[in-house]
Amino acid sequence: MRRPGLNRHIIMSMSLMVISVIVMMAFSSCLLYAILVESYPANALELQEWLPTGPELAWMAIVTVIGLALALATSIRLTHRIVSPLNTLMESVRALADGNLDARASASDDALDEIALLVEDFNTMAARLQHMDRERALWHAAIAHELRTPLTILRGRLQGLADGVFQPDEAQFRSLLSQVEGLSRLIEDLRVLGLAGNGRLDVRRARTDVVQEVHSVMTLVDPAFRTAGSVLELETHRDEHPAYCDPTRLRQALLALLENARRYASPGRVRISILDGKDHVQVAIEDNGPGIDAALQPHVFDPFMRGDGSRSRQGGGSGLGLAVVKAIADAHGGQVSCGSGAGGGSRFVLELPRE
Repeated sequence: MRRPGLNRHIIMSMSLMVISVIVMMAFSSCLLYAILVESYPANALELQEWLPTGPELAWMAIVTVIGLALALATSIRLTHRIVSPLNTLMESVRALADGNLDARASASDDALDEIALLVEDFNTMAARLQHMDRERALWHAAIAHELRTPLTILRGRLQGLADGVFQPDEAQFRSLLSQVEGLSRLIEDLRVLGLAGNGRLDVRRARTDVVQEVHSVMTLVDPAFRTAGSVLELETHRDEHPAYCDPTRLRQALLALLENARRYASPGRVRISILDGKDHVQVAIEDNGPGIDAALQPHVFDPFMRGDGSRSRQGGGSGLGLAVVKAIADAHGGQVSCGSGAGGGSRFVLELPRE
């Protein structure tokens, strides 16, 4: 059984309210006259004179009809301001539930503020759901693309070894191992981003000497930089720069930033500077170029984001390293930024809390 609509409830309620007010006023007037007659019989009229006469009853009927007409007009206008946007909102909710993420509700200019805010919030929610659905599709395509290349290489090499096309020598095994390591890094990056997206990235904060961690990472990556024709330089004003952070996550972020510089920067000097701010310790990594376009700098920390030209896809990488750095910085309550260096290259600044 279908229940009465909101507009019918409003009209009936307004009409009953008007009738109740008129009846109450008429009854109270008659009651007042009766009390006066009983209390002051000498100065009061005869009993039959305080009862409503024919013209008075006609006047009450006219007033009742006019009140009902005003109540109906007011309720109809009110229902238009309330029910119309709610109907569009209800239709949009049903369309959204059926999978139509393009559904949007609309409210007239004379709609109530609360109803207009409800419609606006629904449209915002629908837009976010649509954006998340597009991002999910892009993520699936990007992950499939990143996994396909190393898996194709692994399959081809293993098939060649099985068929005797390739000799099972040290070079082949090292090549296979490098592809497996690349897959492991990709899986770890995806895991970190997934945990960060759910607010569950494990960060075990402790008092950490940033200088010591930077030294350990530089020692690890220095051979690869020398092979690429680059030199790492460290600039610091003190022997110790303490920060309150997770040393393991700090090394992971530094490795990602230095790997980004090694892959995409021109051979030359890569300067690492450590500075103490008021509340944060800053680690800046600056290369010689060719730099990142200013329009792309705000988006370099988006997953699978790669630039064209100077930072082309030929440099390799999954496009997740800088996104991992941002996730680690956010988990510490810090931040990471990208800008242009003094020499025309890129300058990445990682800030970690001191306390």
